[in-house]
Amino acid sequence: MTDKNVPLAEKLRPRTLDEFLGQDHLVGPGAILRKSIEGGQVPSMILWGPPGVGKTTLAMLISHKLLRPFYTLSAVSSGVKDVRHVIQKAKESGGNAILFIDEIHRFSKSQQDSLLGAVETGVLTLIGATTENPSFEVISPLLSRCQVYILKELDPDDLKKLLNRGTELLHQDTGKQIDVRQTEALLRVSGGDARKLLNALELAVHSTAGKKVVLTNDMVLSVIQQNLALYDKAGEMHYDVISAFIKSVRGSDPNAAVYYLARMIEGGEDPKFIARRLLILASEDIGNANPNALLLATSCFEAVNMIGMPESRIILSQTAIYLASSPKSNASYLAINKAQDLVRKTGDLAVPLAIRNAPTKLMKEAGYSKDYKYAHDHPGHFAFQEFLPDKIAGIRFFDPAENAREKEMRARLKALWKDKYGY
Repeated sequence: MTDKNVPLAEKLRPRTLDEFLGQDHLVGPGAILRKSIEGGQVPSMILWGPPGVGKTTLAMLISHKLLRPFYTLSAVSSGVKDVRHVIQKAKESGGNAILFIDEIHRFSKSQQDSLLGAVETGVLTLIGATTENPSFEVISPLLSRCQVYILKELDPDDLKKLLNRGTELLHQDTGKQIDVRQTEALLRVSGGDARKLLNALELAVHSTAGKKVVLTNDMVLSVIQQNLALYDKAGEMHYDVISAFIKSVRGSDPNAAVYYLARMIEGGEDPKFIARRLLILASEDIGNANPNALLLATSCFEAVNMIGMPESRIILSQTAIYLASSPKSNASYLAINKAQDLVRKTGDLAVPLAIRNAPTKLMKEAGYSKDYKYAHDHPGHFAFQEFLPDKIAGIRFFDPAENAREKEMRARLKALWKDKYGY
């Protein structure tokens, strides 16, 4: 494909599963979704992941592989009438069609309801794509009829492979010699988004006169900044503003936070999307440095759901300013990451007998729950005993941060556990 009006990202859209980059856990050799596709039987599904990781492409590949009627709708511009029209066409063609709905999280409850019958009877196999958690955005009856597959950001190796493909095709299309001397800026600008990477590459190459293009970090950043409007023509700025908003709150700058909040509101962002980001941030970046942050963010999310716009902007502003002004700690976030990493490495270690459940006589005779010390029977409601499996006894996951509340936690834990955990 050499049409100059066709974006590079579209020219390089994979035509087979073997050309598809990333998502090996889903479509790599022997992976669950690949087996379903190659077996000719795929369930209705929700593809959940960040932008530019292959959700639309994967839906198209499924359609081509299965040779079934394929319909596509965008939740931004389609309504119940469009859904019913597709269902009718699917029935007329004998059913068993595939309907791809991009940004399905933007479908209202009534729009999602209109899909239920066709999905349940097999008239349609639904493939929905979303950047949002489907647990929040897809109604339960529809979600229960779909498999949810999580797509991940493309890793640097996949992005570099894509960069090589893009460079080769641009050379063929333009005749320019393209020397990629540095890739860090291109990869950083992409944020794991294949489309964004190729847009940046294409823009950098076309902005250079002459038959030789030398791509360095400084050159790429200069071109992107000078041509931001062009670079963002597909809406990538949307994610940059969200990123700036979150980082401003995390960085304790309420002025920047409320500015980027205003940018999102004026741009028509879904207030529930913003409220969810604040809810996550309250736990991830503030945590026990100020537990009230999570309570306020939860109240904000509930209030936004009840009230809607334009009044929700005030609630979002109050919450964003409070979170930005709050002391910060990511200790809880680091603790669960460390614990999960250890679980993956060590597997299911044996739970100490003393704290195992012992509902039967046989279990009690086997030593289950023997020597368990009931905390409330001891002074200060604490009894020194081992709760972790023997192999990892004494490992500390939670490391309180340097703020008033967590310093209190550290002091209490040190008083209780002495030197056991190094508090």
